Amino acid sequence: MLPQQTARLSFTGIISYILKQAWPILISQWAGIAFAVLDSMMLGHFSPNSLQAMALATSIYITINIGLMGVVHALIPICSQHFGAGKYEEIGHYWGQGLWLSFTLALLGGLVFLFPDVWLSFSGDIPENVRQEISIYLRIIFIALPASLMFRVIYALCTSVQKPRLVMQINLFSIAIKASLNWLLIFGHAGLPVMGSAGASIATVIASWFTFFAGLWVVLKNPFYRQFKLTISLPKRKYLADILKLGIPMGGSYLVEVSAFTFMALLAAREGTFVSGGHQILSNLTGILYMMPLSIGIATSSLTASAVGARNFRFAHQIAMSGLFISLMGVCLSVLIVIFGKLLIIQAYTSDANVALLAGALLTIVPLLHFSDALQCMNSYILRAYKIAIVPFILQSVLLLGLGLGGGWYFGFGQGKGFLQPLINLLTPGAPVGVSSLWIMCSFSLLICGIFLHIWYWKVTNEQRKSR
Repeated sequence: MLPQQTARLSFTGIISYILKQAWPILISQWAGIAFAVLDSMMLGHFSPNSLQAMALATSIYITINIGLMGVVHALIPICSQHFGAGKYEEIGHYWGQGLWLSFTLALLGGLVFLFPDVWLSFSGDIPENVRQEISIYLRIIFIALPASLMFRVIYALCTSVQKPRLVMQINLFSIAIKASLNWLLIFGHAGLPVMGSAGASIATVIASWFTFFAGLWVVLKNPFYRQFKLTISLPKRKYLADILKLGIPMGGSYLVEVSAFTFMALLAAREGTFVSGGHQILSNLTGILYMMPLSIGIATSSLTASAVGARNFRFAHQIAMSGLFISLMGVCLSVLIVIFGKLLIIQAYTSDANVALLAGALLTIVPLLHFSDALQCMNSYILRAYKIAIVPFILQSVLLLGLGLGGGWYFGFGQGKGFLQPLINLLTPGAPVGVSSLWIMCSFSLLICGIFLHIWYWKVTNEQRKSR
């Protein structure tokens, strides 16, 4: 159903329209992050050292993966605008060029996995056995990166043409494969050797390639996608340049966001294995919660971009504001679940009493953190629907890396250490000053970023009204 056919929808109709697209994307996003969650939960019950190794290794992997994914996700607003304009064959061209680009990016970006010591230099003294686990994990999971990125091209296609259920179904199958292989390879069941974190990375490789080939087979065989004439031709400068023009600042934004959390994990490791484990639990939980505004943001951005492509700017604005409203209501629900299910959440992640104690102290900051994260996420995606990516990238770079990460280091490990103690007592009572300062400054930087991005969105819409 195209935006120009639904421009007379009521507010509740638009809400329903967004949710119809968002819920399969949400399940797909949860399925995607489920790999890291499964690794954290299973390795948390395997050993604290393996949990720390996985926490640091996946932080590095996710940094590169998500940064490159942001470049590929430029296909969503590009293809969505063509879908709204009825230019279906253009979607097929961009899809094929996206596969070339994603494969090339994976090979180039994955090279950093061969040099983990550069990243680990931020973490201080790490036991040698943990360093070895990290190196093995990264070298194996490098093989998964091309499949992961190429599947994102399929994901972008399905999302752009408002058929997100396909991706959801494939991702659900991949979770079952990943969970089964984790159980076999981490703990050494069915006669297999006990492999710990190395087994978790092998499971990710197998599940990732299954996901890509399943998605490729479906879109090439499904009659619906024939109208787009999906082709994998030789690389063409025009299409690659269009993707990179929007994708580079988008990838930069993704990289800034995830880098902030990656370096937080590396810095938190300075305060010991138990603190690193507690930090990883909050980080994983934050990632799960983030999938809700992210999914609504992707759905809202896709539908808004389709309306923009159809030149229906009033309807585009209605979709954008409705998506923001849904996201903030979802934040309220998520926070209530965390507050009342806090003990059960911690028990699911770890059986170590020290790690559980640290996690319990850190989870107190979830309401502020989640609201701030959702606000900046939604406004970033709304702006991308209008192909505006440079401003979000600049704001996120300055605020998330400068104020958030830089401020967290200064107040947690630098000359300002201890200055935030009154806020620590309120927001993360009982947690060490270093990791607490990182999360507090991260929360405030996200909040300020979200406010500025929302102001910029209103600037864009006001300019559009004046130009019409």
